[in-house]
Amino acid sequence: MAPYPLAVSIPYMKGCRPLTDQEVEEIVQSFTGEYYKRNKAMFILGVKSGFRISEILSLKIGDVVLNGRIADTVHVRRCNMKKKTEGRTIPLNPAAKTALGVWIKQLIEFGFKSHDIYLFRSRKGENKPISRIQAWRIIKEACNVNELQGKVATHSMRKTYANKVYLYFKKQLAEGKPVDPFHLTSKALGHKNINNTDKYLSFLESEIFEAITSI
Repeated sequence: MAPYPLAVSIPYMKGCRPLTDQEVEEIVQSFTGEYYKRNKAMFILGVKSGFRISEILSLKIGDVVLNGRIADTVHVRRCNMKKKTEGRTIPLNPAAKTALGVWIKQLIEFGFKSHDIYLFRSRKGENKPISRIQAWRIIKEACNVNELQGKVATHSMRKTYANKVYLYFKKQLAEGKPVDPFHLTSKALGHKNINNTDKYLSFLESEIFEAITSI
């Protein structure tokens, strides 16, 4: 069985659905305009980090640049996390590092060099990030261009990350490694309550669906 493609075909899936690898690539190639490097970096960071869109938009240049280079990790401060109980630091995926490097280079060319500049800054205002609504519009436009079906929006980035992490650990388990895919995915998402993780692993419904129909 190939559970990941089935993730996008279950009609009763709640909330935004995750994206397939092909859809991720299609969206990456769809960004255009003056700020396509910004939008591309934001999207790739979203699907490779699992941060919520509000957490992504809170980042400043100094959060991802260390000694003039893209850092190996990215940290979201406690005050910008959903529960505001503690910050979260994760490794930066190579693809995210590359996209961020391209965008930050352009930011510097625009004259924005300070580490206090918001990473995904808006054209409006002295120094503030784009709004969550604008981020939603950016992602929706790319999805519409590719005629993607189903409920796809900014939260699809986090769901895509969750599904990919789960499948990675599930493969390790199949190879005989002593891992718990569900609990490790919960940790990768930064969940304190493991029950919240179930909402992200939506493609598990396809496995249940197949089990029922095969009885």
